Parts: sequence; C-alpha cells; structure tokens
Amino acid sequence: MKQFAIYWIFLVWATAATAQTYPDYTEVWVNDYADLMTAQEEDLVREKLQELRDKRGIEFTVLTIPNMSDYGYSGEIEPFATGLFNQWGIGDATRNDGVLMLIARYDRVMRIELGSGYSTSKNDAMAAIIDDVMFPHFRSDDYAKGIDRGVVAVVKNLTGVYPGEFDISSPHRLWNGLNRWLDRIGDWIFIAYAFAAGLAYRFYRRWKRNRPRNCPIDGQEMQRYSEENEDKYLKGGQRTEERLKSVDYDVWHCANCDHITIEAYKALFSKYGACRSCNYKTLEADSSVVTPATTSSTGLRRVDYHCKNCDDRYHAHETIPKVSKSSSSSSGGSSFGGGSSSGGGASGSW
Repeated sequence: MKQFAIYWIFLVWATAATAQTYPDYTEVWVNDYADLMTAQEEDLVREKLQELRDKRGIEFTVLTIPNMSDYGYSGEIEPFATGLFNQWGIGDATRNDGVLMLIARYDRVMRIELGSGYSTSKNDAMAAIIDDVMFPHFRSDDYAKGIDRGVVAVVKNLTGVYPGEFDISSPHRLWNGLNRWLDRIGDWIFIAYAFAAGLAYRFYRRWKRNRPRNCPIDGQEMQRYSEENEDKYLKGGQRTEERLKSVDYDVWHCANCDHITIEAYKALFSKYGACRSCNYKTLEADSSVVTPATTSSTGLRRVDYHCKNCDDRYHAHETIPKVSKSSSSSSGGSSFGGGSSSGGGASGSW
C-alpha cells in the first residue's frame, strides 16, 4: 500500500511537471513571440485591431509562437488554439465574437479561431483567407505582409468594411477600392514575374544537369549513372544528404578510362544547414523559448542542433527582442472581455 501511494505521488508529480501550458499575453493586440514582424510592422497591425474594437467592439488578437512544443503540447493546432482562446477569454462574454490568429512558425501551421458567437458558415471564409491571402506570402518568408493582409481580410469579412474605412464616405471607399485593386494587380504582376523566373531557372538547371559531358582526362563522352547505381560512388554523408533531399548528386562515368565526376546540386529550399563537424548539409535545428520577451526585458531562445550524418549535437542561445510597447495599453487594451470559443474557425499548413 505504501509503495502504491509513493508511485501515485510520483505519477502526479511527473504529470504536473510536464503539463501543457499556454503563453501569457503582454497586450490584447499583438504578441509576436516568434519575431515575425518588426516593431513598425506590429504597429500597422495593432492599429487595425484597435480600430476594429473601437468601431465594432470586436476583440481580435494576433499571436505568433516558435513551436507549440514550447508549451508542452504535441498534436494538432485546433485543440491548442481553442484552449488558448478560452484561457485568455478573447471577445465579449455575451456576444462571444472574439478572433484569434495563431501562427506557430517552426511547426509551419496556423489557425484563425473564432468565438462561439459566429456561425459555422464563417469557417470556409477563414480557410480561404489562410490559403489565398496569407500563405502566398508565408511561403516566400514574408510573414509580416501575410499577417497584415490576413488581418485586413478577416476584418472585411466580419464587418463588411476594410480597416480605415469605418467612418468615410461611399465615394472615398470606392476610390480606396480602386487603389486596392491596382495594388493587387501589382502583386499579381510580381507573382507572375517570380513564377516565370523560377520556371526559367528550373529549365536552365535541368539543361545544365542533362547536357553532355566530356571526360577531362581523354575527352571521351561520359555517361551518367542512374540513381540506383550511383550510391556506391558517394560517401556516407553524401548519401545522407540525398536521403534528406538537401543535396542531389549526379555521378558521371567515362567508360574509356574509368574516370568518375561527381556533381552536387543543392536543394533550393531545405531546412538542413551545413554541419560544423562534417560540413554536410545534414544539420537540423529545433528552437524553444527559455524566457519569453516582455515589454520591459528581452527573452531567451535555445536552439538545439543535431547532425543527421555524424550525430554531432550542440546548442546555442539567441536573444529575443523586447515586445514593443507602442499603443499597447490604449483603447482598453489591457485585458480581454471573457469570451469563449467552441472550436470554430480554420487551420492550415504551409
């Protein structure tokens, strides 16, 4: 019986020690713990959220975090977002009209969580905003623009009015709408140009890889080995790079003199960096917040590195800048109104 009691106490202690938590907020508008925006970019978003609360009474907050695992959570983002929403109490307690935009940077997932006062018809609209408005910018690492555009789209969907246009005349709104249309045309031109440039580069890279090779020893034409037959000519680290898709290798063979040429092609986008020990692109990084930043002090983030090739492991610490104080306490922005969510909204992964 005594042993059982000791075991039970230990189990409760261990569970408490690893229990899930939620981040605290330093203001009700923007808590950018993943450092996705500059102070000026935060201010632009903050102004829109303050205006929404002032003009329509809707509490809309933006939260960015590095990983959900920093708070002891492992799983889908939906339960985490709903629990966080309800713990913070976002939105009016009677209308339950709050909105949470949660972005987990290194998990590469986000969610727009809606208060229980919204109908389920809003879920599809939030999904479209995530996929069509925000993710095109996220995929090019322009998180600040994606967040700002997403906030604008959510405000328009919920109120029928764009930020900054609550009190202006109809002709003025039409003029602003024309400017937005021209701005979107400019974005599409840039996207089309970037797509064409990317396509041209892909064709050039393919041509460069497939063009005939002459042996540097005897000048004879070389043959390229298939993927199945090239591994025996690659080093262990090179095979690991291919497995991780951080680098792809071509092996060319001269049948006349048996000369071998190995060419490396780095992936355009890869989460793996070069290892300090073996120098292969097999180094994976995982970050966690040690001390969150506040308006009065910087925070501390730990980055753990692990090489998938040589198994070298080490860590480093990074300073998280202070949270901007700008306008954070104005317009009743010190606490939320006690609202709740029943899990409505939409999620996405980029």
